[in-house]
Amino acid sequence: MNILQINASARSSGANSTKVADDIVAALKARNPSATVTLRDLAKNPHPVLDEPALQALFTPAEQRTPEQAARVALDDALIAEIQAADAVVLGVPMYNFGVPVQLKNWIDAIARAKVTFQYTANGPEGLLKGKKVYVALARGGIYRDTPADSQVPFLKTALGFLGLTDIQFVYAEGLAMGAESAERAFAAAREEIAALA
Repeated sequence: MNILQINASARSSGANSTKVADDIVAALKARNPSATVTLRDLAKNPHPVLDEPALQALFTPAEQRTPEQAARVALDDALIAEIQAADAVVLGVPMYNFGVPVQLKNWIDAIARAKVTFQYTANGPEGLLKGKKVYVALARGGIYRDTPADSQVPFLKTALGFLGLTDIQFVYAEGLAMGAESAERAFAAAREEIAALA
C-alpha cells in the first residue's frame, strides 16, 4: 500500500490539519504495517502557481520546450507521478477564509492535466485517477459541517471527483478556535472518526 500525504497548511509545523492527517496516516499504517508513506509538505516546499509562463510551457510540445519550460513542466510531472503511484491519499486541509489554502489549489492545478489525469470523451469528462481512497482531514476554527458556509467539501468533491477520485472520506475537527474545551472535543471527535474508518 502506497500512502500519499499532502499537508496543505501554510504552517509547516503545529498545524491542526496536519495533526489530524498524521493521525489518519498512523491508523492506515497500523492496519497496513508494510505501507510506504510519501509526504509532501506544501508549506516547506510550495508549488508554483499556474501562471502564464506555466501555461505556455504546458501547451508547448515537449520536444519544442525551452530548458526553463521543461523544468517547469517537470515540477508538475513529479506531483502527478506521486498521486498515480498512490493507493491512498491523505489531505490535511485547514479552512482559510471559507476556502481551501492556495497551497492546495496550486497542487490541484498541477495534477489536473488533460489526457493524463482526466480526459474528455463523447459522454463528457472522465477522471483517470481511479481506484484510490482519499481521506480529507478538515480543521476549522468554527463549525461549518453540513452548513451553507462550508464551501470546502463541495469544491473538493467536485475537483477531486473530476480526476476520478470519488471515494472520499472527510474527517472533521471543528470549533478549534472556540476555546480549549471545544478544541479538545473536536480532536476527540476526529479520533473517533479515524478509528471508525474502513
